[in-house]
Amino acid sequence: MSPTPTGRLFGNDLVLTRTFRAPIDDVWASLTDPSRTARWFGPWEGDAAPGRTIKVQMAQEEGKPWMDFTVDACDPPSHLAVSAGEEPDRWRLDLTLTERAGVTELRFTQHLTSTEAAGEIGPGWEYYLDALVAAREDAPMPSFDDYYPAMKDHFEAQR
Repeated sequence: MSPTPTGRLFGNDLVLTRTFRAPIDDVWASLTDPSRTARWFGPWEGDAAPGRTIKVQMAQEEGKPWMDFTVDACDPPSHLAVSAGEEPDRWRLDLTLTERAGVTELRFTQHLTSTEAAGEIGPGWEYYLDALVAAREDAPMPSFDDYYPAMKDHFEAQR
């Protein structure tokens, strides 16, 4: 059975959320500590200060390529903004954490230049965020085949 897509398009913003029964600092570490990001996204190296570029290994992608990400903003433990790629298709990502009573919500936003590829992009982020959940719970990693193309229509219908 395929996972249920949760992402929504708000104009050109693709927004997905995940909720964790954990303090904000612990979830922040899952998003920023290279040994923890390696478990669900990929390791990274470099000086992760605003305005600096880090190298991130896309460990779940074919060939496990390394990619440059610019840290656009970093306000621990609540906000991280990064970007990657070249204009005009540069990816701009915002990760915002809020905690209430020991429950932390992650709001992940990709600011798209166009919604044309939402049917491909959305399932990918659903997969990665579910991989984050699995890594935090020491559960088996999801299979991308359960996300794409099964979720493609969900995102294309919102364009």
